[in-house]
Amino acid sequence: MSAMRRAAILKLASAAYEMKLDVMNGVLSRHENGRWQLGTHDLLTWLERHEGEDLVLVLGSMEDERPVEVRTCGTCGRDYTELECPYCRANRIRLRGRA
Repeated sequence: MSAMRRAAILKLASAAYEMKLDVMNGVLSRHENGRWQLGTHDLLTWLERHEGEDLVLVLGSMEDERPVEVRTCGTCGRDYTELECPYCRANRIRLRGRA
């Protein structure tokens, strides 16, 4: 996996964690008893806790070899590979007095 794709996936996970959402990572495995586990997390237990809720589930494989799409910012014209233009994001934060 390319370092840029890995960084983008981890940044997405970090953003979800900052929103206090459930974030898990690790190797997906199935035990002899048939239960699925992601790292140290039992997936069946997690799914049972959220039964009946309207959810969004995002899976990102760290072994995905597809290239990361390079986008051009419509505001400043710079190329970037993250979820949003990091230059414009930094300026928004600075101008709003949060940094």
